[in-house]
Amino acid sequence: MKATTKSQFRQVLVWLSWYMVLLALVWSGTPADLSLQAVVACPPAQVPLFPWQPRWRWRKWALLRYQAWQQRWRRARRAYRRAVWVGRLARLALTGLLPFAAVVDWLTKRQLRRQLGALPVLYTVLEILKVRHIVNRHCPQGRAEIDHGTVALVLILNRLTAPRGLYQIADWLAETALPAALGIPAHKFNDDRLGRTLEALAPHLRDIWLEVVQQALLHFDIDLRFIFYDLTAFVVHGEYQGSQLADFGFAHNTPMGKRKLKLGLNTTADGHFPLDYALWPGRSSDVATVQENLERLSKLLSRQSYPTSEVLLVGDRANLNSKLALLYDRQQQESGLSYLAGLEPHKKEHKALLSAYPDEYFLRHPLDQEGYYGLPVALTFKQGQQQVTHRGLVVLSRPMQRAQRRGRGQQLQQLAQELAEVAGKIGQARYRSARAVQSRANTRLRNSPVGQLMQAWVIEEAGQLELRWQVDAEALRQACRRDGRYLLVTNHPTLSPSQMLAHYRRKDDCEKNFTVCKKDLRVSPLYLHKDERIEAMLLLHMLALLAYNVLQRQARQHGLPLTTRRIIAALENLTLIETHCWDGSVLVRLTPLSVEQAQLLQALAQVLEKMRWPHLPTLLPSGPPDPWGVRGLAPGPTSGVENLLLPAAS
Repeated sequence: MKATTKSQFRQVLVWLSWYMVLLALVWSGTPADLSLQAVVACPPAQVPLFPWQPRWRWRKWALLRYQAWQQRWRRARRAYRRAVWVGRLARLALTGLLPFAAVVDWLTKRQLRRQLGALPVLYTVLEILKVRHIVNRHCPQGRAEIDHGTVALVLILNRLTAPRGLYQIADWLAETALPAALGIPAHKFNDDRLGRTLEALAPHLRDIWLEVVQQALLHFDIDLRFIFYDLTAFVVHGEYQGSQLADFGFAHNTPMGKRKLKLGLNTTADGHFPLDYALWPGRSSDVATVQENLERLSKLLSRQSYPTSEVLLVGDRANLNSKLALLYDRQQQESGLSYLAGLEPHKKEHKALLSAYPDEYFLRHPLDQEGYYGLPVALTFKQGQQQVTHRGLVVLSRPMQRAQRRGRGQQLQQLAQELAEVAGKIGQARYRSARAVQSRANTRLRNSPVGQLMQAWVIEEAGQLELRWQVDAEALRQACRRDGRYLLVTNHPTLSPSQMLAHYRRKDDCEKNFTVCKKDLRVSPLYLHKDERIEAMLLLHMLALLAYNVLQRQARQHGLPLTTRRIIAALENLTLIETHCWDGSVLVRLTPLSVEQAQLLQALAQVLEKMRWPHLPTLLPSGPPDPWGVRGLAPGPTSGVENLLLPAAS
């Protein structure tokens, strides 16, 4: 047992001391129990138990403090060594021996790149127009895994961003963020699935189009007072033996040896909005489509409760002749719809109006546009026993006049060179007789657009043949007198000459839509081999054109002077990076935006937010102020475009 002493020697001395004390007590005659009781019961406060020990044990305290500080020192040394090793590892990572990219690569199972681009913006526009909802209402899903509205939505987005054939849609879709947003794998959109959707749409094309147009008119304050009508042709490929649409026919800027179909389109002056369309066989002429277009347009306007008496239909010169003039007159009496069109002068009285007055007379009647002059006239149209007189305007365009005269001069110069080549071949084979030379010269005259303004003859003197030619001065003077002049006709009672010219010059709005269809949406060439699928695909093209023009119109109204094509191009490089880790988690990140892209997206977000709600003031009749504050309602919930921007991580 270890006592307070520090060695065995001291312990022995203590026990001997106690033993001597006990012996002394016994020898002194004092009872042992009393002596021991006296010793044990001694108050400790009065007499120390071990008087030879110091009161404060400073050496033990110093030892404990020393041991504590030594333990702290060992901990500090271990922490220092750990920090040194961490620093060495960091130095290795910085020097490239252990880069962070290698660590990320160890943790990453695979990394995918998803094309985003302008899909969120276009997706929102189509949701505002309720394209998917309308298609699903008319074409129930049935047993199909994917509803027809989703398939139509995917096809329209493909037309707007990166047009592909049906067999390439699945490959394109797999590269985009749409499968994650729609929750449908890309391989489900194969060409068979797309073809079945086109066939399902075919019986309901007109109803779907009218409802989507109604949604557009409900949300946007579109002016329907001025509508332009024109036709264009789309080339198709294949035999199409039993097709009622694909056929040979004449159309400008299309090959004669290709089958084609024609599209008649009504476009509003406000925003180039495609109001109505119709598909025609390739052999159809422009004049053959006017009557049916008038009937369809009148029904559409009546369905929208729009007053047709305020509508002016503008067409080009292929949309007017004597028969159509009587038709326009009857339509005005029935519905109040007026027309304005150019006139190709085929009758003598109409041709005479173009050359009846000299240029000096036109200069007295300037129009609002610089370089344009107009002379009001009355034009009479006769068809059988019927006759009608409409207001006309003979327009003199100085820019057109200069261009026509410049082109005629070049054509005359080229014709003179061709005749000189014929004259240089006199004496060669097939150029040895006056008759042969004259025949060659007449061929050149017939093939030239200005051949009627040139005269050529052969002279034979002393057995030598000579070809001479000169310009017919009288014919040239008559042709120059008609330069820059054309006829405009209308049955509108109050349209001024300046307004007639201004509205007619805006008829190129239809041509701009045709350019968008052919270049941006790539309607042509078509490779479908059923009329039902052709008509359904054309509906999707027109819905894409509708969304294209709606976005462009609303963006410009909010101060963005950009076309939809430029918006799509500016956002084309936006992508999503999907990082799949080994633990099954997925990290979705948007690639960094440029300053221009960030500003554009912020502006488009404001535009889309204002597009969500109908323009009630333009649809409801005028009345007292709104007591419920409908116009001041806050915007409602979004259409889910955020899910397309950043799909939820699994």
